[in-house]
Amino acid sequence: MTDNHASHGRKRPTGRRTGDSGTRDAILDAALGLFAEAGYDGASVRAIAARADVDPALIRHFFRDKDTLFATAVADRTTIPQRLAASFEGSPDTLGHRFADTYLRLWEEPETRPILLALVRSSTTSAHAAQMLWETLGSQLNASESATHDDQMRRLALAASHLFGLAFARHVVRLPPLVAADHDTLVEQVAPVIQTYLT
Repeated sequence: MTDNHASHGRKRPTGRRTGDSGTRDAILDAALGLFAEAGYDGASVRAIAARADVDPALIRHFFRDKDTLFATAVADRTTIPQRLAASFEGSPDTLGHRFADTYLRLWEEPETRPILLALVRSSTTSAHAAQMLWETLGSQLNASESATHDDQMRRLALAASHLFGLAFARHVVRLPPLVAADHDTLVEQVAPVIQTYLT
């Protein structure tokens, strides 16, 4: 790997990283930062490589394409999939409330909001990215007892679509009645519908 860098005239900073694992991690960190700042379309492979201080060919080596890199960065470098999966733990009677609360709260937090905005941009401009993201999130949620069958995954898709529409209207379109509503009020109003979808 060092020879490859040398052939491209790059000088690796001392102590930056070593080996394939370190290079892969550097790419994921750089990608997540740029996706959050510039969105999916605005974060080019060349820009990600420059921030990670690697040759762009290494991104193709590790991740094949930008779609796969984005899905991997979300899965490996954020808590979004794990937190959504954790909301399925507990009483089935309050699942709709927990899932709605967790999803909508992710949109409120400064650490996860930029990533979700980038998710919106990627999923609406790239069919492959949308598929990759669904597979990434679905694999996490499918690990829970409540999402082990096709019927449950269909119900999950309905619930996720409903909440995505609400979040999009509140945070992207910024419809005034939804922007003005507080988090707990929105959760209480949509939780019964999400509960019906999921159970």
